[in-house]
Formats: sequence, C-alpha cells, structure tokens
Amino acid sequence: MNDVIGRLVSQPQGAVGSVLLAVLAVAVALGPVLAPYDPESFHPASRLTGPSEAFWLGTDHFGRDIFSRILWGARTTVLLSLLATTIGALAGGALGILSGYVGGWVDELLMRLVDAMMAIPSLLFALLIITVLGPSGVNAVIAIGIAFVPGIARVARSVTLSVRTSDYVAAAVARGESAGWIMAREVLPNMLAPVIIESTIRVAFAIMLLATLSFLGLGSQPPAPEWGLMISEARGFMFRSAWTIFWPGLAIAMVAVTFNLLGDALRDALNPRTARAG
Repeated sequence: MNDVIGRLVSQPQGAVGSVLLAVLAVAVALGPVLAPYDPESFHPASRLTGPSEAFWLGTDHFGRDIFSRILWGARTTVLLSLLATTIGALAGGALGILSGYVGGWVDELLMRLVDAMMAIPSLLFALLIITVLGPSGVNAVIAIGIAFVPGIARVARSVTLSVRTSDYVAAAVARGESAGWIMAREVLPNMLAPVIIESTIRVAFAIMLLATLSFLGLGSQPPAPEWGLMISEARGFMFRSAWTIFWPGLAIAMVAVTFNLLGDALRDALNPRTARAG
C-alpha cells in the first residue's frame, strides 16, 4: 500500500490530484462548520451582490451567500456522486465476475443485456430511470448507479476471463473449491485494481451527471445547496451576475478534474510494469 501511494504522489497528476482531493475532503467534512452563513438564509438587501468582504463569492438572486452554499453543497454533490459510483461498481463488478467465470449461456445472456444498456447514452439512460422513479436526489443516485453498471461489468468480465485460466484458479478447481469461493477468493482480488481505476474516473462523470439532472430539475430539489441546482436557479441572471453561475460551475469542474487526475495516476501506480520499473 505504501508503495502504491508513493508511486501515486510521485507523478505530477497524482500529486496535484491528491492535493485537490485533500481540499475537497476538508470541504466535505468541515464545509458546514467553515461556512460563514446558513446556506438558506436570505439577505434581501444584498441580492446579486458581487464578491465582497462580507460575501466572498457574492450572493444569488435571493441574497444567499454563494460561498456558504458551495461549502454545504460539496457534501451533497460529492457524497451522492461517490454513492452512485459505488452502486455501479458493486453491481457491475458482481455481474462481470459472474458472467466471465460461469460463461456459456449465462455469459451470453448477461452480455447481450449489457450491450443493450450500453447502446443508450448514460445521461439518456439516467433520464429514463428518473422518469419512472420520479425526481429526487436519491433517485438520481440510483439512476446514475444503474447507468454505470454496464461499463464496469465489461471491465470486470474482461479481467475475469483472463484470470479464470490461471494456474491458481485451476488448482482451486482441482481442490474441489466451490465456484462462489473461487470467485470471491481468487478472481475478486485480481479484479479490484482495474475496477477501482474505472470507478475513480467514473466519479467525475457521476458529478457531471448529477449536476445535469439537478439542472434539469430531476435531481436535488430547491432549496438544497446542490451545485447543479445552483446553476439552474442562476441561469436567468448569468449575463448581469456571472458569478452566480461561475463559482458552482468551477466547483464542478475542479472536482471532475480531481478524480480524472487521480484515475490516471492510479492506473499507472497499480500497473505491475510500472511497479517493476520503479
């Protein structure tokens, strides 16, 4: 583990991503404590005020402090995105292992289902699910998690197909171990690294999908301080009060960049060839 962390932070993208992740973790953990105002408190006399000493990032059309809302929204936006990705990773990983190890008609059936799901763009697929479940932050998480299942299942299946022909799997079969034991003890540990890398990168997509759904009114609902919802509420004022959209947009972009950098760095840090070269 220490070697992986060392290789991770020794790369420029890993070092930058780690610093940004630390800042993000502070915002998620301590955002409500650091916020100078209640995110839902109105300041009518300071509506659409630009950045100032009193309101560091300005105020929105209700006079709410944007800095406070971004800090509070970090917990909602980031944690929901992580939860959605976790759902996709767990379900997709299990589906991929089952399909790749069992093979035969089970593999054929599951992969044709996955192919059908992958034919639909993630955003459209999430919109279809939200239409059935109804608009809410929880339903948006479920929709994004389901939309991520096919891609992660493909990655997990690909690794499983290469692992199941290994000598140690053949030895486990010869010992009479059950299929469930082999998948859990022999296949799963070898599948974790690729799935973790894929999931880390997908967090960035989850952030943007969640913000998009909230922007469309299908995710978090007012007055929640969710970044996509903040942009949606401020779009009518973007030309005369650009800061109302700029700051939450920048927050979304920075989080997406953070997890993209970490995903790229993890791919190299967990690569056995990179480890041997180091």
